[in-house]
Amino acid sequence: MRYSSADLNRKTILITGGAGFIGSNLAFYFQENYPEVHVVVLDLFRSNITLSNGNLRSFGHFKNLLGFQGEVISGDINDSTLLSKLKRDYQFDYIFHEAAISDTTALEQDLMIQTNVNAFKDLLDIAVAHGANMIYASSGATYGDAPSPQRVGREAPQNVYGFSKLMMDHLAHKYTKKYDHISIVGLRYFNVYGPREFFKNKTASMVVQFGHQLLAGKNPKLFENSDQILRDFIFIEDIIQANVLAMNPKENGVFNVGTGKARSFQSMVDILQSELGTSLSCEYIPNPYIGRYQFHTEADIESTKAILGYEPRFSFEEGIAAYVPEIKRLFEQEL
Repeated sequence: MRYSSADLNRKTILITGGAGFIGSNLAFYFQENYPEVHVVVLDLFRSNITLSNGNLRSFGHFKNLLGFQGEVISGDINDSTLLSKLKRDYQFDYIFHEAAISDTTALEQDLMIQTNVNAFKDLLDIAVAHGANMIYASSGATYGDAPSPQRVGREAPQNVYGFSKLMMDHLAHKYTKKYDHISIVGLRYFNVYGPREFFKNKTASMVVQFGHQLLAGKNPKLFENSDQILRDFIFIEDIIQANVLAMNPKENGVFNVGTGKARSFQSMVDILQSELGTSLSCEYIPNPYIGRYQFHTEADIESTKAILGYEPRFSFEEGIAAYVPEIKRLFEQEL
């Protein structure tokens, strides 16, 4: 469904990280709702390059874009020559910046800052030059282990990823003070799940990972006391809604995007078992991350509602139910 009455036909939209989870869903939203929109996807498609933790540097995958009819560019946002070409050869109306080193366990602080912070400044300069409204991905990781509900202004990042996103927010604020002919909105995503996340591999949500464990007949393994480990899980469709509403906001700023309701990992498995028709026993294992693990996240979304007009549409039960057919397809065709 459409989340805005704005006429976007004949507009040009840049989506960085457009072959990734959220970026590809955005690309299809615009293609399906605005047949005359020009969508340019930029992504550093996956290769065999890994980080020191063994995870892939880039999760962009061509299968996330099967059926996409817009323009696709393979490139690195750290490439100044590429960014100069984008600035010179295009005229963007909106920029959705989803590209990032998003692995929270990455140890390469230099690469994280270069990619997430320095390249963002270059993209902001393109937005200023083109008069393009900027919508970018911030993160709930900026809050670290801050008590719930997490609220803008109470940040305490515990890893370099959360720190890099907070630095992006500070940079965006400086630009909004300096330039008033564009809007700049940061969206702090909480725990997102849904179609087109599968190729994030081990960093995909536990919804799809537990779903595939259950379909394989394996007992789901949960940390001990998982009924007391809660997260604000948000279905991808509500993330898309927030991004679209942020295209023409009442005010610039940083806004939480969650449901405002924390749910447990135990409830996740229980809902999946109900939807998949399984009744496998859970296995409980010690949590090795105690002391550096978030036990409760819940987004304060009051300003998101008031300024962006956002209202989450999917409960945890509804989101998982909508996701299950894709979880089954992936299990049959990709695993």
